Amino acid sequence: MQCPKCKAPMERVSFQKVEIDRCTSCKGIFFDSMEAERLKKMPGSEAIDVGDADLGKRHDAIDRIRCPRDTSPMVRVVDPKQPHIWTETCPVCFGSFFDAGEFRDFKQETLADLVKSWFTTERK
Repeated sequence: MQCPKCKAPMERVSFQKVEIDRCTSCKGIFFDSMEAERLKKMPGSEAIDVGDADLGKRHDAIDRIRCPRDTSPMVRVVDPKQPHIWTETCPVCFGSFFDAGEFRDFKQETLADLVKSWFTTERK
């Protein structure tokens, strides 16, 4: 499998029997359907996100990517509870790609994120 952002090979990484695919270069992470949500609930799982968050932010600008699992065009998704997090999701296999640093951020949902999401929802 190749990284949809930088085209480097992806490697299999396990955390408590949950296997994910991580880029060997940019350290972006591809999660199969619901793996990110499962891992979010597991203490210490942020350890799988070893990439440089600054590089991840730069790679976030690359938004027209294909799913590394089935090559379908992926769709950019904004986390409603943390609108500053943009990931890409496959509409076919429902896998999702997080740039380096995004999973750590996704795990650290704060009270400020909840307040921001409430104001964003209220204004719509």
